[in-house]
Amino acid sequence: MSLEHILLGLLREPASGYDLKRVFDERISHFWAAELSQIYPTLGRLERRRWVRSRRAESKRGPGRRIYDLTPAGRKELRAWLAGPPQFGDERFAYLGQLFFMGELGDWGLTLRFLRSVREHFAAKLAALRSLERLWREADPRYPDRLPADDFHVQLALRKGILSLESHLTWCDESISRAAARMPAAARGRHGPHAKKGIPR
Repeated sequence: MSLEHILLGLLREPASGYDLKRVFDERISHFWAAELSQIYPTLGRLERRRWVRSRRAESKRGPGRRIYDLTPAGRKELRAWLAGPPQFGDERFAYLGQLFFMGELGDWGLTLRFLRSVREHFAAKLAALRSLERLWREADPRYPDRLPADDFHVQLALRKGILSLESHLTWCDESISRAAARMPAAARGRHGPHAKKGIPR
């Protein structure tokens, strides 16, 4: 999977760079993230390949915006990508790299604080996706299995994000308990698994 193809998919509806950034942040961050510094150069490449076209649009607030739209050639490329085999990338988790080497410090209190921070991060992301799912369910009686085809596939991706984050929290809770059990008894009261209440699952 590449950012180019993600943008082609999002541009089935015309959008500006800021519109696209908002979709990344609010709707698809559970499987893909991108900054404006990545989005605009990629849009430029897509336009040079004639997969998208752009036009200036007036704005009621501030200067005009550049709106991007899919071309027939871009839609053909998108459909070829969608019809291909599943694509898997090598996932990189910087926080696991830190944890992998953290024994170097020999500080169980630091390990516990680190793990709790990881848990808080994932719990916040999970809460956002659960809220999105709840609002969708309340707004559309067809949710989830009678949704139109486009929305049904979006819901499948949303559900995968929720289940993945739930598994992250399960790992965090297990890791916090195991790390706390390795602390000396005197310190365990200060840093144990219940020393600081986590965000409820």
